[in-house]
Amino acid sequence: MNRRIITIDGPAGAGKTTVSKTLARELGCVYVDTGALYRAVAFEIERRQINWKDSALLEQFLACLDLDFVMEGRDPVLTSSGRDISAYIRTHDISMLASATSAVPQVRKALLGIQKSIAEERDAVFEGRDMGTAVFPNASYKFFLTADVNVRARRRFDESNASGIAFEKILEDMVKRDADDTQRAVSPLKQAPDAILIDATALDVSQVVKKMKSTIIVA
Repeated sequence: MNRRIITIDGPAGAGKTTVSKTLARELGCVYVDTGALYRAVAFEIERRQINWKDSALLEQFLACLDLDFVMEGRDPVLTSSGRDISAYIRTHDISMLASATSAVPQVRKALLGIQKSIAEERDAVFEGRDMGTAVFPNASYKFFLTADVNVRARRRFDESNASGIAFEKILEDMVKRDADDTQRAVSPLKQAPDAILIDATALDVSQVVKKMKSTIIVA
């Protein structure tokens, strides 16, 4: 049986997480936050003080990693060795480390199996950077969600203002992350040729979801 796979790619702060969760819920699909998987790797690297630039040490670390999504009610929870780590992976530092380590081929290979197995078992909405280009090039529907970098930085600032990080620092790091993500040698962030571009600079979540649903329903 062919599963319905929907991919939503785009830069940091474009609103992919909220849009993907909402779309998945309204379509009755499972939501898979692939960015959370990379943040989970970064979190465990930080927690265990792994020198991830040492290839042999990284291989050993990845071989012992046990990440999974488990359902709690209608929402998926990310676990590491059975422990819910959702509350620890959204910090600014973890996001930057995740961006750096996600370019490492060993990391990408280790997480690919998790994503593929989910796609084989159920209809799913996959959120990430290269879902429609590298991971699921034959996905049923593909979207590329973006927004002006100043708007994206402002949204991220509003989400994390309790951390005390200045808006200018968040903007600076977001510009750097955009450059890192789009210029990396392995699976760079880019719009798939057959993906539908949605600019969410002036759109709210409901408007973005409505656009996506209309495409899926019509198609």
